[in-house]
Amino acid sequence: MASKIFLGDMPELMENILNNLNEEFYSLHSCALVNRHWCKMTIPILWRDPFSFEQKPMFISRYFIALNEDDQFILKDCGISVDFPNTLFHYAKFLKVLNLSRLEKKVKHWIGLHLFNPQKHINTLTYHIANLLFKLFIESGTTLSKLDLYIPYDVIEIKPEIFYSLGRNEHFFSRLQDLSVGAISDFCIEDATTLLGILAKNTRKINTLTFNAFESDYEPKLYHTFICIVKSQEQLKRFNLLGGEGLPAEFYGIISALEYQKNSLQEIKIDYCAYSKEFETLANCEKLKVIRILYCHEDNKLLKILNTNHYKISTLEITSYSLDALNIIQILEKSGLLLQRLKLNSEEEEISSQSNLLETLTTFCPNIVYLYISHIELSQQLLKLVENLQKLQYLTLLWINDGTEEVTKGRVMQFAEKLPLTLQYLNLGDIWSNSHINILLNYCNVPLKQLLFSIDCDNDFDYKKTIETLIEFCKRKRTLKDVYVSKMKGAPHMYNYKRNLSDAILNKVQKDLEGYVKLVSYECIVVNC
Repeated sequence: MASKIFLGDMPELMENILNNLNEEFYSLHSCALVNRHWCKMTIPILWRDPFSFEQKPMFISRYFIALNEDDQFILKDCGISVDFPNTLFHYAKFLKVLNLSRLEKKVKHWIGLHLFNPQKHINTLTYHIANLLFKLFIESGTTLSKLDLYIPYDVIEIKPEIFYSLGRNEHFFSRLQDLSVGAISDFCIEDATTLLGILAKNTRKINTLTFNAFESDYEPKLYHTFICIVKSQEQLKRFNLLGGEGLPAEFYGIISALEYQKNSLQEIKIDYCAYSKEFETLANCEKLKVIRILYCHEDNKLLKILNTNHYKISTLEITSYSLDALNIIQILEKSGLLLQRLKLNSEEEEISSQSNLLETLTTFCPNIVYLYISHIELSQQLLKLVENLQKLQYLTLLWINDGTEEVTKGRVMQFAEKLPLTLQYLNLGDIWSNSHINILLNYCNVPLKQLLFSIDCDNDFDYKKTIETLIEFCKRKRTLKDVYVSKMKGAPHMYNYKRNLSDAILNKVQKDLEGYVKLVSYECIVVNC
């Protein structure tokens, strides 16, 4: 006789389930109300990163019960009553993620809700209360896992006593795994540099580092301190360099410092940067498995450096205004069977050397699970590649229609028939016409679960035909769970993946599809590389 399994008797299993709900505020809150046992497991997860939740920051009051007398006096001086009810938990010790900018914004919102001491300027109140909370977290005994050091002009200063407290509580940063630094105003450079110095001294376990180089005129001392952090980590695996519209080309030794991590670095992301000779350091990072290059000036030079090494890439993501596939052929050939996720997004011009690209992918890379490709012809070569990818699960195809309507319809039909049975997610963007979508759905035998497409809402006949075809597909396959419907493009080759429908049309689509498939938002359905 089979025995019954109760989640209450399997705390490890239950904890794993709850951990997978770490961003589902309402679900976690409901779990905490089930019983005392579930509450004890759920509360620490709910309070790991409370400042990221969209709800009103009423939770801040619960921290104050743990303040000492001196800190409570500061609250009184701000006009805040310190007669807070006792709590079952010491919530501050559960904190694992701290974003200084979010902390400041939530505190300011909390003050606005309570209208404490209107005689005091709200920025002064925010300054005192945010620093009190920062100090409480440091002295609570918790250890952070993620820190976002984002200090723009409107973020409060850090009091000197915070640095003193950090010196007495070195454990606070000792297990930090994810650090982001950037958008630091001139007003806060000194604070940020001091904080980075403490991090350089006390952290060795960081595996993900992000540096925002948008402000390229930081003081040399800040760059030097950040470089010390890069060099001192034992196993740095991911590094993100984020630039801006100015496309910075000077990085003051930060990229060169990755030489110290050449035996551990596995993932690199370079976003909105210009080419720098420092990037040559990446040729020595032989463990790289994930490469993301987005909107970089002279990205061909960067790709040439990456071509010189024997990388075995599993994920390659390139977004450019114009993309020449010849620059990545060697990377694709070397990666071969290991390549699983590929995104080639050419935003303004047709991808160059398409024939070489498609032949290489068909010959060397049959194990791709995720494919995103834009500004490419719906050619026989492309159809052959799709048919060859027998492990493909996620496909985004934004193609160029430069043939006759008769030829195009024939190729859309072939495309639908050649889609591998493993495919679960299909994103057609906003460039497919209604007639082509109808053909696709009529000839598609793939058990899709998620579909993203556009619809022409201005033509009532075309709209009804597409909705009817989609409903017939749902009835026939019985696998489609979620769809996102956008408004069809207004100009050739202008991709806009979030061209949202008006509320009125959205309600109409939702009503027409009710009972067949769930209409969801773009954020809930999109799958990124």
